[in-house]
Amino acid sequence: MNYNKKTVRDVDVAGKKVLLRCDFNVPQDKETGAITSDKRIVAALPTIQYLLEHDAAVIACSHLGKPKNGPDPKLSLAPVAQRLSELLGKPVLFAHDVVGEDAKAKAAALQPGQILLLENTRFEKGETKNDPELAKAMASMADLYVSDAFGAVHRAHASTAGVAAYLPAVSGFLIQKELEFLGGAIANPKRPLVAILGGSKVSSKIGVINNLLEIADTIIIGGGMAYTFSAAQGGKVGNSLLEADWMDYSKDMIEKAKAKGVKLLLPVDTVCADAFAADANSQVVKAGEIPDGWEGLDIGPETVKLYCDAVADAGTVIWNGPMGVFEFPAFAKGTEAVAEALSKTSAITIIGGGDSAAAVEQLGYADKMTHISTGGGASLEFLEGKELPGVACLLDQ
Repeated sequence: MNYNKKTVRDVDVAGKKVLLRCDFNVPQDKETGAITSDKRIVAALPTIQYLLEHDAAVIACSHLGKPKNGPDPKLSLAPVAQRLSELLGKPVLFAHDVVGEDAKAKAAALQPGQILLLENTRFEKGETKNDPELAKAMASMADLYVSDAFGAVHRAHASTAGVAAYLPAVSGFLIQKELEFLGGAIANPKRPLVAILGGSKVSSKIGVINNLLEIADTIIIGGGMAYTFSAAQGGKVGNSLLEADWMDYSKDMIEKAKAKGVKLLLPVDTVCADAFAADANSQVVKAGEIPDGWEGLDIGPETVKLYCDAVADAGTVIWNGPMGVFEFPAFAKGTEAVAEALSKTSAITIIGGGDSAAAVEQLGYADKMTHISTGGGASLEFLEGKELPGVACLLDQ
């Protein structure tokens, strides 16, 4: 995939109506509907402000949640419009539909320097089906399409890819940054390239491991998926998370890494517990020696040292997935140590969204990382080397 895409800076936006796809899929309080974190709204501000300052009329759109059967008042973007207005310090008009009478009338009347937010795109049944009629109707309100929702570019929906068939399409600053760092790390990394992969399942990271074996110098495995690798080598894993169906695959990966000269680092010791609980009894054992009835919940101290040493002299580090059960403080030490090691290295550090991003933010290391991805699923598919429909549809430089 070509990562060198045109951005808002490469086109003249003055006097144009711009359909801007944002990622306003914000977390909300289940009872009150109040927005509990406005980070995704804040992340969209640089592109929005650039467009408004350069005399564009902005028609913003986004999905929110997963409405089951059409419009759902609980998933309205009205609270987002209100918060966006506060952050911009100017009125944000709101359309009560996506391509209906209200949206069309407000979009037609919109003047340069003004912003309109359409209702939740997923209130339209055709959105997730990438319905060309819906895409055409959305595109008909604007002169230009700007994509800035990296968290949604791995899906070919009407508002993320379909509209680009009817309008010139460029990226906003958020996607530009993702392409620069993630794309750069894959296409032309500063070496050595170290990839740290954690999380619970080998099955969810197959494509990533496969792709990274072609480009990384070192791959570090942590989290629940490490026990499948351990069992594949004849280790005892007790009650640890195990994907028996993926043991042969894990063995193949170990062989493939050897054949390609890629260092594949697996845990040498494990913090295991007698129950999956925050206050469980715990002990440190050698990898592959977890007693019956016990389960591995974090990497052990020897493994922490091994992994931290591996990133110390890296040129680029990509991290996706925690090293243990990060939700329990007693089993978060491995994840914390890796985050701290990354904060001290001079490498380009890229955090691939999701739990790893939450970890570095929670621990106060976010400002020490070169780049924290805004898309969990999208950054994973990026690392797999898959084509992302919401990026492929943008104009090349």
